[in-house]
Amino acid sequence: MTSQSNPAQEPYVRKRFGTNAVTMADVAKMAGVSAQTVSRVLREPEGCMPSTRERVHAAIRATKYVQNLAASNLASNRSMTVAVVLPVIAASIFAETVQGLSEALLPEGYQLIIGHTDYDPVREESLVRSLLGRRPDAFFLVGTKHTEATREMLARAQVPVVESWSWTNRPIDQLVGFSNRAALVETVAYARRRGYKRPVFVASFQSGDDRAQERLEGFLEGMTRQYPGQSVRTLILHDLPYRLSTGRLLLAKAREQYPDSDLFVFSSDLFAAGALLACQRSGIKVPSELAIIGFGDYEMSEELVPALTTVAVPTKRIGQDAAKIILQRLKGGNAGPRKVDLGFELVARESA
Repeated sequence: MTSQSNPAQEPYVRKRFGTNAVTMADVAKMAGVSAQTVSRVLREPEGCMPSTRERVHAAIRATKYVQNLAASNLASNRSMTVAVVLPVIAASIFAETVQGLSEALLPEGYQLIIGHTDYDPVREESLVRSLLGRRPDAFFLVGTKHTEATREMLARAQVPVVESWSWTNRPIDQLVGFSNRAALVETVAYARRRGYKRPVFVASFQSGDDRAQERLEGFLEGMTRQYPGQSVRTLILHDLPYRLSTGRLLLAKAREQYPDSDLFVFSSDLFAAGALLACQRSGIKVPSELAIIGFGDYEMSEELVPALTTVAVPTKRIGQDAAKIILQRLKGGNAGPRKVDLGFELVARESA
């Protein structure tokens, strides 16, 4: 009796990709054109007659041809990819920036390779090294604080590098951002104009989250300017999860530590929203008993009751403007100023 092997138990052997695949020559034959014409339609469609493009694309659909981009990119010395380095993928506020970046790059044939660092500069260094091995045509990074090794690697790569979401006088290459510090200085000035007496800065810091640290520094500067001689009040916890429930915890801790404070300035709209919802459950009236200000102007912030006063930053435009710079550089053009400050706006709503 012969034993039969179980296919599910046999080791998987990866076949070489592309074996028995439809070739460009097959597409050319069906379209009645040369292989060079098919290649030109794929590379430079605007330089081909509309009728030729239609015939080639009809043949591609009929044959189910998939272009070998690896070979094409090797020949052109372009990978047609842009590496994107984010602190976290789950945060919707960074997703808006990536959306703006993608909307501008995709029509030009560029795909995004996305990695995240969890706010760890050493992990960022490892990620950048790995991404460089894939030869992206450009880099987009959230943040301006990196290890020296990361800076050196990106500088040596000789590809466009755009940093964002912060401000520095020493960008690696080009910068599209705003000053988190200046935004909080203005927030404290707003608090003073509105008559609040005892503001508190409330945050959860992730190790390596330099933007949150810059907001704290802005709050401290603002307090020195607007409330001279008054002790500065802060409540900062570390490494709590980035979600609404953390706002509830921060609220409880801040009220316990500063029961007489009349305004809590949160480092993020997500935490501010969690705190505001917790106030509603606890019967704390906002803003008459306690005012709340956030940062980021998330989509939900305007829909809360009361609507959240916050600092709005141009999340999507950061990606759009960074993409324009990258495309200009890749086309050999002048990308304009090395540093682009998109600024911020304090949006006064009902919560403060």
